[in-house]
Formats: sequence, structure tokens, C-alpha cells
Amino acid sequence: MTTIRIALLHLRVGLMNDLQYRVNFALQVLQSLLAVATGLIVFSLVFSHTTELNGWTQSELLALLGVQAIMAGVIHSVIQPNMMRLTEDVRDGKLDHALTKPVDSQALVSVREVQLWQAVDIPIGAVLIGVALARIGGDIGVLDALAFAFALALGAVVLYCFWLVLATGSFWVVHMWFLPELFEGIFQTGRWPVGIYPDWLRFGITFLVPIAFAITVPAEAVTSRLDWQTLGFTALFTVGALAVSRWFWRFGLTRYTGASA
Repeated sequence: MTTIRIALLHLRVGLMNDLQYRVNFALQVLQSLLAVATGLIVFSLVFSHTTELNGWTQSELLALLGVQAIMAGVIHSVIQPNMMRLTEDVRDGKLDHALTKPVDSQALVSVREVQLWQAVDIPIGAVLIGVALARIGGDIGVLDALAFAFALALGAVVLYCFWLVLATGSFWVVHMWFLPELFEGIFQTGRWPVGIYPDWLRFGITFLVPIAFAITVPAEAVTSRLDWQTLGFTALFTVGALAVSRWFWRFGLTRYTGASA
């Protein structure tokens, strides 16, 4: 409960700070719409030569693009800002401020930064999914909706764990400024279903960089393509990712020497 209260406090402070610069909202909306428009143009070019891509129709891929947009909003508004602040605090020796607080240090460094305007991708992604489902036809069942929500939450947790491992690397590698660009390049592979890639790349974006669990699996759920075995394996993988990232965080702390050292 303490962690939740702290997260809500930082969320309120983040909202107050961002509301001072409302022009950022318009700029972020424009940037997000341009990214979506680019994706739709690419889809149109691809489907001008085929009716499906590895079994996925154009409408189903539109739902997948919506899932990617939602996940991008979560990453850019909450996960990435906190992880990049962590790397900066480690580099500058300021992590002591978080480590000396009477709350779990991992939880604290994970909720300190919220960039409100980056979250505009979330409603944009929801609109894309709604349009996709309308084009597919038929109502999404209750079980599919629950599976989608569950898979989406698991995907966000998996990406958080991946980012935490990367950011914890700052205890060894001082300058980690390249992380957003590196991740963004890999994240764009999620615009397409994981099944279209060759085996070596499919393995990489499933188990090394868990894009498949974060995007393809939720998209399969919302389009009624997901089987329960895959959802169960995703849940097990998420539990494992939490355990590994927690262990790596604690191990990284043993390497930290800050201002109080």
C-alpha cells in the first residue's frame, strides 16, 4: 500500500508539472498521429499485393498496431522516464536519495517519473483497436476481453522487467544514453506479428527482447486468435522475468558507490 500511495503522489506531481506546458500535448498528438499514419501507409502498400500476412488480415494487423501504440504510451510515459532517471542517478551518485527512503528501492525508482503527454498513444491505440474490431465484425467475447486485458498487463510488466535489467546495467556501464534509441529500433519489430520473422529473429524478439509477449500475444487475444496455453506460458515467463530482474537489481546495488560512500 505504501508503494501505491507513493506512486499516486508522484503521478500527481507529474501531472502538475506537465500541465504547465500544454503545448507539449499538441506536439505529442501530432507526433503520434504521424507515426500511426506512417504505419497505415505501410500496411496499405503491403496489402495492395496480398490479402493476408502469415494468416493475419489487414484488420487484424490494425489491431496489432493499436496494441503497439498502447504499449508505446505505457513505455514512454512511465517505464522509460523512470529507467533513464535511474541511469542518471547512478552516474551522478544521486541514487542514495532513493536507497535511504523507508520503502522498497526498486519500487521507488520505478514510479518517480511520469510524463503525461507521452500517454496520448494509449487512447490512439484504443481507437485503432476499436476500428479494427468493427472491420473484423462480431462482438468480442467476455473471455477474449479478459484475456486481452490480462495479456496487455503481462506485456507491460515484461517490458518493465526488460527495461529494469537494461537500466541496472548502469552500475557497470556509466553512460547509458543510447538505451532509448536502441530499444526503439527493436520495438518497431512489434508492428508486425512475430510469426513473419525468421526463426533466429523470432527467438530474439520473444525471449531476449520480449516484444512478442508484449504486443503479438495481446493482439492475438483481442482478435480471438490466442490459445490458453500461450497465455499461460506468457504468465509463467512474466513471473520468471520479475524474479530475474529483481535478482539483477539487488546484485547491481552491490556495485553502487554513491555520494555517501
